[in-house]
Amino acid sequence: MTAWTVYTRSGCSLCEQLMIELAELLGPAAADVAVIDIADHPDLEGKYGRRIPVLLADGDFVCAYRLDHDRVRAYLTL
Repeated sequence: MTAWTVYTRSGCSLCEQLMIELAELLGPAAADVAVIDIADHPDLEGKYGRRIPVLLADGDFVCAYRLDHDRVRAYLTL
């Protein structure tokens, strides 16, 4: 099972949209997505800044800003 992580920030409309689309693709597994607000983590804030949302799968970069449906589906078929 793929471990999904989304780096986000409070009040981010792109983050909210990515989460909605990701939930549609993952179905019930969306409940296990780790959502991390980078404002609470100075190291992540420094690394990503305004480059959010960021989606990781098993620690590997998948996409930023907008959900890449094809890349997510590729992980779902593994």
